[in-house]
Amino acid sequence: MGFLRKVALTTLVFIVYSQLFPVQLSVANWQVALTGAVVLGLLNGLIKPILKVLSFPLTLLTLGLFLLVLNGFMLTMMTWFVDGIYFSGFGAQMLLALIISLVNTTLGEPND
Repeated sequence: MGFLRKVALTTLVFIVYSQLFPVQLSVANWQVALTGAVVLGLLNGLIKPILKVLSFPLTLLTLGLFLLVLNGFMLTMMTWFVDGIYFSGFGAQMLLALIISLVNTTLGEPND
């Protein structure tokens, strides 16, 4: 899936999720959501592969469930760089990470 398509889907998820569950996620405006999606995409492309390699034994031990924690941590790192996006806690980040993964999987481009 192209980077721009992932950014657009993630931006949409940020906006919709913050409207449905304002207690769990606060997004200042659509520009902040777009910036957060771009930063999250860059972090997923640059930092996440390194963390996946380092956490492989733990991922193997948990049968892949640790990847969800890793996705939640990517959202935490994104909030370090983007002002205007606030989560109520790590549980909300993990839930949003699961939703983003599901949306990108179902609405993404089919594999060749």
